[in-house]
Amino acid sequence: MPIAQDPLSVEVTLPREDVALVTVEGYLDVDTATEFQHHLANQLHHGRRHFLLDLSEVPFMDSSGMNIILRVYQEARELPGSVHIISPTPAVRRILDLTGVSITVPVSESVDEALERVDRLQAAPAEPEA
Repeated sequence: MPIAQDPLSVEVTLPREDVALVTVEGYLDVDTATEFQHHLANQLHHGRRHFLLDLSEVPFMDSSGMNIILRVYQEARELPGSVHIISPTPAVRRILDLTGVSITVPVSESVDEALERVDRLQAAPAEPEA
């Protein structure tokens, strides 16, 4: 008999007009990644440019979850915008570090820290096109 995994819960709140705080709870894997993707795509569609991904309640994430994070990171950068991972569990942090995702996508310990990073990005002068 297969063991039922926790269903994925995704809650989106808007700390600011262009910032989506996406709180994820449960396993972020091949079975649940599509639901996660839909929430992010919906926020992109509604004009959000900055994504704060709270992974503090995600005990496991596989390559499906990482691919979605990297995809929204690419899309947000083109806006321009940003993606920040908040408080990943130790197991998820290990995967992010081993794969190099944590080098590309900033990891913050709190929502406030991530919002400060968003503020710094918005205050920085735009780099000239090459």
